[in-house]
Amino acid sequence: MRAVPMLAAYSCVLLAGLPTPVVGQAGTTHRVSSSSPVYLIIRTDDAGMSHSVNMGLQRLIDARLPISVSVMFPCPWYQETVEILKRHPEVAVGIHLTLNSEWRNYRWGPVTGREAVPTLVDSNGYFFQSAEALHDNHPDVRQIEKELRAQIERARRSGLKIDYVDYHMGTATRYAEFREVAERLASEFGLGMSEYFGETMDAPQYSAAPRQKADSLVAMIDRLKPGFNVVVTHVGIDDAELGALVDMNTDQPLPEMSKNRQGELDALTSDRFAGAVKARNVLLITYRELITKQGLKAMRRPAG
Repeated sequence: MRAVPMLAAYSCVLLAGLPTPVVGQAGTTHRVSSSSPVYLIIRTDDAGMSHSVNMGLQRLIDARLPISVSVMFPCPWYQETVEILKRHPEVAVGIHLTLNSEWRNYRWGPVTGREAVPTLVDSNGYFFQSAEALHDNHPDVRQIEKELRAQIERARRSGLKIDYVDYHMGTATRYAEFREVAERLASEFGLGMSEYFGETMDAPQYSAAPRQKADSLVAMIDRLKPGFNVVVTHVGIDDAELGALVDMNTDQPLPEMSKNRQGELDALTSDRFAGAVKARNVLLITYRELITKQGLKAMRRPAG
C-alpha cells in the first residue's frame, strides 16, 4: 500500500552469495544494550497482488523511505512489481512465500501448476483461503517444498537482487513441518528470513481505522526499544479494483480492505510519521542492511 523528504541516507551493501548455515536453536535471543540505536524496518507485503497494490508501492517508493518489499511471485501482477523494483535497486526485496489465496472472485494458484501439487489446491485449482483450510487438507510436505522452491526460483530468474523471505499470512512457518521446509530452502539459497534476527515485529496500524492509522504508527514510534524493529505494512490505492475484493481469510479479515490499505499508505507518507521518526532519532533501514550488519549466521528460529 503507500511523499515526504528523505529521512536519512543509507548505503546498501550487497551481500556475498554465501549459503547460510543451519538455523540456530529455537528460543535463542539477541542481547541489545539500552544505549544501542533504535532501528526500524518498514516491510511492505503483498507486492504483485494487484495493480492497485503496485501503484501504492510506487507511491511509497516515491516518498524515498528506505523500505523492504515482499513480493508474491505466484500472483498475476508480479511482473509489474519486478519492473518497478528494477528502477529502484536501493529497495530491499523479499519473497512473500505464498500458500494461500484469500480474496473472493480473485484467486491464484501454484507456480508449479495444480497437477504438480494437488494437495495444496482446492477443487478449482487455487490455493486455499486460509492456513487452517490448507492444513486440514493434509498437504504433502514434499509438494510444499516443490512449490516454495518454484517461487524462489521464479524470483531469482526475475533479475532482482533477492535479500530475504517472509510468509504470506504466516502460513509457511505456522506449522512445524512447513517451517522446516522454509528454513531449509532459505539456507540452500542463502536468503535471510524475516523474524529470525531477533527483530521486534509489530503492525499496530493494520486494525486501526483508516483515519487513525497515523496515530497508531506515531504511538508505535514512541514505544520502540533499542535494537531492530519491524513494522509490517500493506499498502494500496483505494480504487474500484481493490475495492471489489472481499477477504475470505478466517484470521483477522478486515472489511473495506481498499480503504485500509490506502490509509496505511497515507499514514506512512504523512508528515506526522516523518516527524515522529525524526524526534525519536529512529534509524530507518532495510532488511538488506540488517543482513549486512548481522550476517546470515546470526539467524535464530523465533521462540514459540
